[in-house]
Amino acid sequence: MDFPNSRIERLWTAGVGAILAVLVGGSILVPNLVYVRFIWQYFWGPVVADAKGAAAIAWNGGDVLFFNSSGAAASAPGPIAYPGYTIVSEIGYAATLLIALAGVVFLLNRLDIEVDVGLIYPLFPFMLFGGALRVVEDAHNSLLETGNGLIAFPWNTLLISPIIYFTVFFVVLGTMVAAIKLRKGGYTETTDYPIAVAGGVFLGLSVLVLLVLSVTTQEVEFHPSFTLLTLGGASLIAWGGWWLVREYLPAVASGTPVLGALILWAHSVDGLANVLGIDWGAELGLAYDLVPKHPVNRAVIDITTNLVPESITAVIGAAWGFLLLKIAAALVVTGLFDREMIEESPRFSTLLLIAVIAVGLGPGTRDMLRATFGV
Repeated sequence: MDFPNSRIERLWTAGVGAILAVLVGGSILVPNLVYVRFIWQYFWGPVVADAKGAAAIAWNGGDVLFFNSSGAAASAPGPIAYPGYTIVSEIGYAATLLIALAGVVFLLNRLDIEVDVGLIYPLFPFMLFGGALRVVEDAHNSLLETGNGLIAFPWNTLLISPIIYFTVFFVVLGTMVAAIKLRKGGYTETTDYPIAVAGGVFLGLSVLVLLVLSVTTQEVEFHPSFTLLTLGGASLIAWGGWWLVREYLPAVASGTPVLGALILWAHSVDGLANVLGIDWGAELGLAYDLVPKHPVNRAVIDITTNLVPESITAVIGAAWGFLLLKIAAALVVTGLFDREMIEESPRFSTLLLIAVIAVGLGPGTRDMLRATFGV
């Protein structure tokens, strides 16, 4: 069952309150250690750097210095923050996600919103929407170079990770509440249809903005081959891979006989988008190959480069190891969801499955559309 009593809810609230007290109190009592060298350097600083289109920013006694190249920031007087992720921030975001999932379960209980595995399908467009919305901000950064940005600071931070996850969450929550009211008002028999339609509309508007920019600006391009190859390749991997799993590893597919294929597809999108953008970006029409945004991507590429002879990586690239890692991770995680777990904790299991799909499809959609629109 899903957190059946208020005692666990109170413990969760106390735990979150204690964490916030440490962070807020530490920022007041020892600001240089807690705020500057932890919160700012690893979490807020990278968001500001990304939002301002800077290669790096540095803390300078309360002021922030902006740099157009990471090399120029090397002599900065204080801590330096770069756009993107670090090992520290990714661990922090993972911990926040797990804590937030429990909080979402409590919220859904309070709102009496029905949640089961079937909800994943109407929510699917929102998982694509998050990645597409993030690329709108990437396009904004490209336009900043000519002074024609789309969204003023600090509002564009709402579209930058990790804040964008909260932005999309509140959009989804509002959509679900509206769908429930429509069902209770007799306008629809199910909430699935309005949720899926709303997600499709949000996704369509985000892609439409990018398409318009590709026609009206020089900074945003259009290379549909990246989307076609990514989605087509991921579909082949998911179809063939899941058939093999169900035939030869039935225990892995026992709890998610259908959803497992979707999980494999989502993470294959992430892996393939990286391979195509990083190894074959220039060959497929971009001015240059894309640069990996996550520490894990960079680490896999570095390991592959060190272990595989250059004569081979020069032909097949170095990012394919990330695709293999994503496929393996998808299968391992899928195997953890057995039927008993899903039946005993339908809400929490559903939210975990949504998170598993989203952490593959969100970044994957972003990387795919970044390459597609050359931003």
